[in-house]
Amino acid sequence: MSPGGNPDKRELIMEAAERLFSWRRFHEITLDEVAREAGVGKGTIYLYFADKEDLFFQLATSGYTQLCEIIGQQSLDGQPFRESLLAIAAQLSDFFERRRQLLRMMQTEDGRLSCHPGRLRERWLMHRQQLVGTLARVLQAGVAEGVIRADLPAEALAAFLLGLLRTRARESDVQEQLSLEQSIGLFLQGAAASGSEQGKRA
Repeated sequence: MSPGGNPDKRELIMEAAERLFSWRRFHEITLDEVAREAGVGKGTIYLYFADKEDLFFQLATSGYTQLCEIIGQQSLDGQPFRESLLAIAAQLSDFFERRRQLLRMMQTEDGRLSCHPGRLRERWLMHRQQLVGTLARVLQAGVAEGVIRADLPAEALAAFLLGLLRTRARESDVQEQLSLEQSIGLFLQGAAASGSEQGKRA
């Protein structure tokens, strides 16, 4: 963003792009259309984004930032781990359901960049790892309580849980058959610490 940029205008542009991407494909949309939808001049877009690909990239990575904020806002103090995890999962699920198009854009960008090694891919992986790490820290609290297994990497469990929540948000049949609480219950059963591990922390 340029030094004189207005963060509100940047948000307006990103929101307009997300609306357009919700019903049209990336290659079908022009920056002129984004500018009209946002109510700004086309030149204003270039104050914040190098081109349409940069706009798409920044919009997709903003999803990771918002998800990290959602997790960070949930306090673990004084609450049993299971209740805290369920509250976080509910907020993540709500985000995935409300922002389905952004989720699809994130997955599209993930697939595209996996085939294009370089600095852009490194930046993308950094954003993705930040989300996994933020959720992993929550799971570490479960390890400390003796609820979550200590022999499995917290980052791997976090990635697995995020995948479970994304799948549930995408598949209406899964949502109808499994409640969020049941889904988290299945996750916790697989990640549960053994009786001996729980005893050590009792």
